[in-house]
Amino acid sequence: MLLVGAGLSMDAFAASVCKGLQSKQIHWPQAFITALSFGLFQAGMPIIGWLLGSSFAALIEPVDHWIAFILLALVGAKMLWDAFHESCDVDGSDGFDLRELLMLSVATSIDALVVGISFAMTGINIWAAALVIGLTTFVLSLVGFAIGNRFGAKYERAATILGGVALILLGLKILAEHLFGL
Repeated sequence: MLLVGAGLSMDAFAASVCKGLQSKQIHWPQAFITALSFGLFQAGMPIIGWLLGSSFAALIEPVDHWIAFILLALVGAKMLWDAFHESCDVDGSDGFDLRELLMLSVATSIDALVVGISFAMTGINIWAAALVIGLTTFVLSLVGFAIGNRFGAKYERAATILGGVALILLGLKILAEHLFGL
């Protein structure tokens, strides 16, 4: 289950690195909220998938990759826009946007919803699985935020561009995996 948790958390880890890239200096409350959001969504989506069960799998699975792609592409495009059109943050927000974080949390956890559906078919203890997945994602996201911040503090604009491109590529990766079986 730890390997499943680590595998599911890789998208959240990459997005956390991008969120860390946006911060001029590390703000541990923001890092904690980011990691908590990713962890809660990664833990909650398998539970939702498990509750929906296999009867709705045919409806969700065909579009999950499109939803993830669109959300990640929108957030990535917004980061690119900000990199080229906004000056330094003067309001002290340091690039932290709760709506953006929630979109990222949903986008990076959609695959966990499908995993939850498969858990319903295999009889896995969903509560233990969700706990492991959520905690793994929380820890890796916290580490990812710190790693991204370490790099981003030195190269703010380039880091924001890199973060935006990385999110768009992450969305394309998810889309390609589902469309082409990569």
